[in-house]
Amino acid sequence: MAGYKETPRQKMIGMMYLVLTALLALNVSKQMLDAFIVVNETMENTNTNFNRKLDNTIAKFRIQYQMNPNKVGPYWERAEKARKFSEGLANYIDSCKYVVISKTEKIPFQTAKTTALADCDKKENYDMPTHFFIGSSQDGSGGEARVLKNRIEAYKKQMVSLLDPKYQGTMKLGLVTEGKFKDSYGVAQNWEMHNFYHTILAATVTILNQMKADVYNTEFDVVNSLYAAVSAEDWKFDAIRAKVIPKSSYVFIGDEYTAEILVAAYDTKANPNVRYVLGSDTLTPGNFKNATPLQGENGVVTLKLGGSQEGLKKFAGIIKILSPTGDTMVFHFHDEFIVAKPALIISPTKMNVFYIGVDNPVSISVPGGPEKVTPSISVGSIRQEGKDWIVSGLPQNVREAVITVNAVFSGKTKNMGSYTARLKRVPDPIARIAGKNEGVISKSIVLASPFLVPEMQVGFDFDLKYVVTSYNFVTDITGDIFEVKVQGNRLTPDIVRMITNAKKNKRLWFENITVKGPDGERTISSVNLKIN
Repeated sequence: MAGYKETPRQKMIGMMYLVLTALLALNVSKQMLDAFIVVNETMENTNTNFNRKLDNTIAKFRIQYQMNPNKVGPYWERAEKARKFSEGLANYIDSCKYVVISKTEKIPFQTAKTTALADCDKKENYDMPTHFFIGSSQDGSGGEARVLKNRIEAYKKQMVSLLDPKYQGTMKLGLVTEGKFKDSYGVAQNWEMHNFYHTILAATVTILNQMKADVYNTEFDVVNSLYAAVSAEDWKFDAIRAKVIPKSSYVFIGDEYTAEILVAAYDTKANPNVRYVLGSDTLTPGNFKNATPLQGENGVVTLKLGGSQEGLKKFAGIIKILSPTGDTMVFHFHDEFIVAKPALIISPTKMNVFYIGVDNPVSISVPGGPEKVTPSISVGSIRQEGKDWIVSGLPQNVREAVITVNAVFSGKTKNMGSYTARLKRVPDPIARIAGKNEGVISKSIVLASPFLVPEMQVGFDFDLKYVVTSYNFVTDITGDIFEVKVQGNRLTPDIVRMITNAKKNKRLWFENITVKGPDGERTISSVNLKIN
């Protein structure tokens, strides 16, 4: 207002406000900043995983489009627009993030793009983020926050326009910019002020990454809605092939071999023409009429073969179906199964995974009395010790191992199948002092057992031993934070003296605990105790 002049009292109040906000900025705790870093890293990982999930959905969508461009084309075009709109907003949010980091940290824009939040020196600064997003306006209209809000609202309108009209009013897209926003005192705010006014850099970056996650979530919902609009009856799978699904490949005398034979990606209202022969690996088209026919229902054919005699049984057949264009399509299938007398096999095991760096016992039994059993493994090695087998030498960078078993029956080698096991790193042991890892403990108990003991987690069946080789001792016993690095697992005389003189409620932290075990060295979780 023209001619306005602040009174001395107003000037004093303004000065006090500036001092207060400065003190608040200085008082942002390290724990709060660390919490923002953890949340932000989680959001960044979520965004990466979400983007990967979106890529998989788009890939499946693309396959449907390639199979039937006339039918799927309109939906695919809208899905591509959804990705384009989302990439545009996500890239803009990233640019805002890099600019505010660049301005706050006073580093080049390109450097800001590769600077992690944890590496920023001014995470608690709010002046520059506020200036960038709010500007000199009272409601955020003069800063980048208003531009961001307008971009979000335009994006939501674009995404809604891609949906079927009957879903446009019901789908919740998130990214809410209009609502009853309030500050910590309950005073009403608009979206710009609520998110970016006096928001420290650590919180600003986290908020922007959350908005980016909302963009990916919106894209995922819209693309899935478009994908679901494609007729499931016409395009159910992404490949067409014959498939035999046996209920069991091991049949006792007197029982039946039962299997489902179906064709994927075909109209369930049309039954395939299926015929088969026994004792062969193939059925030629010329012998199709002489083979045994099978009746089907809803596109699925059930094959039942008697198990009256022991031995290896083979069968083969042909499936004929009509393609969507009316052409006859021919698919060959074959399989085999073993008929054997009933046998009881008990194979107790310690785990359902293989652990890297240790010997993993495996029990392998093949019914039917084979002359020889020969297992092999895709990674690492497998050796026999007595009646059991030992898997070892597993690499660090592989996620699974496949054990394939061959058995010899009457001089003939038979592949008995394979087993896929997940590979996992041995779980970290838990360090304890006097049996405790956290919580309240008396100093007399600590002094009676002055060393760190790593113990394997409950439920882990391997008897592995780890020893502590070093740790950092941190405490506030002296009034200030005191930290020292210690070699070995025992409390040093200085540490024992500190604990002896410690008062009630003083904290003891044992951090960066390094342990050594059969799989090498690693750093495990900290011990956090309070003297009572």
